[in-house]
Amino acid sequence: MMIKPSIPKGTRDFGPAVVKKRQYIFQTIRETFELFGFQPLETPSMENLSTLTGKYGEEGDKLIFKILDNGDILGRAQQAKDSRELATLLCEKALRYDLTIPFARYVVMNQHELALPFKRYQMQPVWRADKPQKGRYREFYQCDADVVGSNSLLNEVELLLIYDRVFSKLGMQGYEVRVNNRKILSGLAELIGKPELLTDITISIDKLDKIGLQGVQQELLDRGLSQQDVDIVNSFLQIQGNNQEKLQQLQVLLQSSPVAQKGIEELSYVLNSGLANFNSPPIVDVTLARGLNYYTGMIVEAKGPASVKMGSIGGGGRYDDLTGLFGLPGLSGVGISFGVDRIYDVLEELQLFPATAQQSTKILFLNMGEASMPVAFKHVMQLREQGISAELYHEPAKMDKQMKYADKRGIPYVVIIGESELQENNVSAKNLQTGQQDKVAMDDLLGYFYCLVS
Repeated sequence: MMIKPSIPKGTRDFGPAVVKKRQYIFQTIRETFELFGFQPLETPSMENLSTLTGKYGEEGDKLIFKILDNGDILGRAQQAKDSRELATLLCEKALRYDLTIPFARYVVMNQHELALPFKRYQMQPVWRADKPQKGRYREFYQCDADVVGSNSLLNEVELLLIYDRVFSKLGMQGYEVRVNNRKILSGLAELIGKPELLTDITISIDKLDKIGLQGVQQELLDRGLSQQDVDIVNSFLQIQGNNQEKLQQLQVLLQSSPVAQKGIEELSYVLNSGLANFNSPPIVDVTLARGLNYYTGMIVEAKGPASVKMGSIGGGGRYDDLTGLFGLPGLSGVGISFGVDRIYDVLEELQLFPATAQQSTKILFLNMGEASMPVAFKHVMQLREQGISAELYHEPAKMDKQMKYADKRGIPYVVIIGESELQENNVSAKNLQTGQQDKVAMDDLLGYFYCLVS
């Protein structure tokens, strides 16, 4: 029996129309990265498992896709005491979980060749063994921009401006860029006298959107906090108002914590420095925790318009010692990431893709037979030389069939060169969207289309 073809859950094929739209997003992001002085980088799809393990917190480690070793592995498998040890024994490699840890590994391996600060961007797929659902995939692209080797908060300002510029250029009205500072969260852990539970507290707070305030409170109790501790966390999470009001309330609540005051000062500087340049200024969100262990300063998360039910469409933050994980301490970095797949879903739902992002070929020359084919092909090549995408239908066929092909492909213009056109040295050019048809002299064809489609 023939097996029906399928693909793994949480992965997708992308047809030509979808790829064109995705390329529009990639190009918008890439142009912005390069405008701000970032350089491109690519790293392998797989990393050594030891490179990735222990970098994403307990939740993240569970989602790393491990790659089974080649060769005779039965003997090693029999030595395992449990499933976790089995994975360690049989898997030396794994698919990358994000682009940040591979970037840190690259910086350490190439530290003597790099001019610091090193501003890099990276646009590649990542893999997570997550439960597939709307907006959550097992294979998806990330587009990261990071600056490593600089403590300057100007980098934070510029990265927030990159988010602002990209979302504005994509026409995504109502987006939100939310910011917090990990030092503020560290100060909260200090305030309740349990700095060692910082990771537990941030992981719980990070789930606020999913499990609600009561769920967070119960999880904090389960993780070892007292009811009094939970009450303090609750008063922290209830802080509201505009950015200035929130920062003032934080200063009062966390006045006994020097590290929290430092975080408030940093956040205030970042917000005030770029304020005049934002289309939509960032919003202070004290509930923003981002449960990844390596963040040490500003943390940021981007959300699409409220009308679209979608998780975050980007995120990032400051990490003061990420490269220290690989033996190069004291090298500070800050970065952001775009979730292209979710951005695509938002633009698609709101119908924000421009027509130019959905077309490939602009002009189809109908194939009217042997006499006109060489003439038509000459004009196709002339248009291509000027950067205008054009095709000649592959064989003579009924005009209705060729027109249906153009319509199905979304090609906006067709050109007809029949016997009468050859005799009169002109062409018939038809706009399939409006139905307008013009007679155009062959010598004027290039200029006619150059004004319309370039």
